[in-house]
Amino acid sequence: MLTSMPDERTRVAAIDCGTNSIRLLISDIGAGSKVDQLREMRIVRLGAGVDQTGHLSEESIDRTLMATREFAELTAMFGVTQVRFCATSAVRDADNAREFGDAIEDILGVRPVVLAGLDEARASFLGATRDLDSVRTLVVDIGGGSTEIVVGTGQDIEWSVSLDIGSVRLTERFLSSDPASVSEVIACMNHLDAVLAPVVTDLAPVGSFVGVAGTVTTVAAHSLALPTYDSRRIHGARLALDDVRAACMSLVQMPVADRRALPFMHPGRADVIGGGALILDRLIDLLPLDTDTLVVSEHDILDGIAWDMVSA
Repeated sequence: MLTSMPDERTRVAAIDCGTNSIRLLISDIGAGSKVDQLREMRIVRLGAGVDQTGHLSEESIDRTLMATREFAELTAMFGVTQVRFCATSAVRDADNAREFGDAIEDILGVRPVVLAGLDEARASFLGATRDLDSVRTLVVDIGGGSTEIVVGTGQDIEWSVSLDIGSVRLTERFLSSDPASVSEVIACMNHLDAVLAPVVTDLAPVGSFVGVAGTVTTVAAHSLALPTYDSRRIHGARLALDDVRAACMSLVQMPVADRRALPFMHPGRADVIGGGALILDRLIDLLPLDTDTLVVSEHDILDGIAWDMVSA
């Protein structure tokens, strides 16, 4: 929880390095407010194969280091005074995380912070809810390697969990056909139910449901039938849960080429969006939700990292 803010704005750069993407947020923060200057994303698939091997591949590291060099140039161009690089699921699981961290430090001059699952959940919740009404809210962050579920009110978290289910991880484990076969989808859904049901069974019903990160925003764009990816229409969208589930299953059933042809689809997400969509579908079915809508937020772990950089 933030206790104080500097009198003058601090220009910070938050970097979130996940299983599928690496993202940069440059913001000016001060006096309890945040003014974003730049958001960038690169699909680098750092976690490719980590679920099976426990190792970051040389090719995946090279893609990630290339993007990090771009981000380093941007932070210099924008006159950033503080940088924080946070790594999540893929790096948590990798046996060569130290070597990866050394390479990142050589580029940025700061050591990566490898977030534990619950720290990742906290950052996602704080980023997603800071600008929302202070009501009891459940936030879901579906990533490439893990999914975080958090319940809280305002900036106070009452319960959270991080689960090893993500769009890349599930695609590699279950969804090898193009499009995924009925048997593959059923096996994936059964696995998700087995993982999720015991975790959420005892949660009290929640009246505000917020989804963040690339799977959710892409499903939202599909549900809204957007002619292009439009952050202004996606951020804050309130979607009927039945419509969200229909969009999820539509994406699951599509061949990758058809997904890639969707005008809002990032090409680096097309092959794994089915796994993420299945997670969202099963969450909607299993979570104790006292609402029939999903609120979509483009403010997430990046924003939480940025706020934490200037907290006391």
